[in-house]
Amino acid sequence: MSVGQGSPEEVLGKKQIHEIVEETLERAGLDGKRVLLLVPDLTRTAPIPMLFRILSEQIRRRGGALDVMVALGTHRKLDKKSLCRLVGITPDEWRRDYPDIGLLNHDWDEPGVFQMLGHISAEETRTLSGGLLVESVPIAVNRHALAYEHLLICGPVFPHEVVGFSGGYKYVFPGIGEQAFIDYSHWLGALLSSRHVIGKQDTPVRAAINRAAAMLPPPVNCLSLVVRQDGALLGLYGGNPVEAQANAAALSAQVHIVWLEQPVQRVLAMAAHHYDDLWTAAKAMYKLEPAITDGGEVIIYAPHIDEVSYTYGPLINRLGYHVRDYILAHQSEFEDIPRAVWAHSTHVKGDGAYEDGMETPRISVTLATGIPEERCRRIGLGYQDPASIDPATWLEGQGSGALVVEKAGETLYRVREVGSADV
Repeated sequence: MSVGQGSPEEVLGKKQIHEIVEETLERAGLDGKRVLLLVPDLTRTAPIPMLFRILSEQIRRRGGALDVMVALGTHRKLDKKSLCRLVGITPDEWRRDYPDIGLLNHDWDEPGVFQMLGHISAEETRTLSGGLLVESVPIAVNRHALAYEHLLICGPVFPHEVVGFSGGYKYVFPGIGEQAFIDYSHWLGALLSSRHVIGKQDTPVRAAINRAAAMLPPPVNCLSLVVRQDGALLGLYGGNPVEAQANAAALSAQVHIVWLEQPVQRVLAMAAHHYDDLWTAAKAMYKLEPAITDGGEVIIYAPHIDEVSYTYGPLINRLGYHVRDYILAHQSEFEDIPRAVWAHSTHVKGDGAYEDGMETPRISVTLATGIPEERCRRIGLGYQDPASIDPATWLEGQGSGALVVEKAGETLYRVREVGSADV
C-alpha cells in the first residue's frame, strides 16, 4: 500500500513532504537498517538535495545507515564535485557533516561489478513482448547494492520513450542493471516505437522491468516524485515501487502532457541545459515527435552540446541514425553494437519506412548544436547553424504550424484525436 499525495496545481509543503517520507520509512521498517538510496543523475529535474537532507536526517534518527548510488544505467559517471552537487552539498560539507554517507556511482563499466540473479525465460519474454522477442534474458544487478539490507528508490516520473513512464523499478533496471537487460528492454521499446509507447503506463517494457525486479533479494521501497518544470514538487508517493510509480504516473500524465488540437509542421525544441550530449538531449525529439505532422521537422536547439554520446559516440558514428525497419534489415551488419544503441538510433530518427533499399523517415530531425555539420550529415541527421537561430523571433515567418518549446525533454506533446479519451 503506497502513501502520498499530489495535485497538478498545488506545490507540496515542507510539512507534507516530511510526513510522507516519515510514513514511508515507518512502513518499510528501516529502523537500524543499512539503506542504499538510488537516485537519478543530473539529467533529470528533481529536488534530490531536499530529499537527501530529509532522508539522511530521518534514517540517522532511526539508527540506520545510508549510502547513495546514482542509477546511471550507462550514462557518464559523476566526479566528486558533481556527486555533491547532485545531493546539494559541497565537498567540504560532505567531509564535515556526512562523513558516514557514501556517494557512489553505479560503476557499470567496471569488471566484476554485476551479480547474476536469474533469467527471464524465452517463453516469458514471448508473453511479455507479445511475441516480438523470444529469448532468454539474464538478469544481473550491481553486486554492491546486494550488500544492503534495504533499497530505497527516490526519483521523478516523466513520460518515457522506452517504458511509457519512467520511475519505480526503472531505477534498478536499467539504473543499476547489466547491459543484457538494457539491450533487451530498449530494443523491445524500439520495436514498439517511441511514438506509440511514450506517455502510456502499462507497456510490455514496464512489465519486463517489474518481472526482473521480482528477482531482487533485498526489500525495495520507493519515493516517486512528480516535478514541475521549475523544480517544484507537485506529487510525492511512497511505498511499494509498483504502486508508488503508478500513482505518480497518473499525476505525471496531467502535469507532463500537453494536448494540441492540431499537429504542427515545425518545432524548435530547445533542449534543457542539464542534457550534456545528444544521447540525453534527444529527449527533446522524443517528447515532440507525436505532435508533428507527416513530413514535418523538429530542430533540436542545443548550442551547448558538442558530443553525440560520451559513452557510445564511436558506435553511433558507425551505425548512424535510422528508422527501425532499416535496422531490422541490417541486423547482421551491426550485431556487435549493443541493441540499446540500435534503439537510440531509431528513437532519434523516429517512425518511418524502409522499402526497396529506400529509407523514408516520417519527419526530419535537424541538429542546431555544437556538433559539426559534417558529423551530423554522416550520421544521418540534418544540420543548422545554431547562430542562425534566434529563439525569441523564430516563430516570425514560420506560420501557424510552428511551435517553440523551451526546456524541451520532460514535457510530452501529443495531438488530441477527435472522439478519443486522453491517455
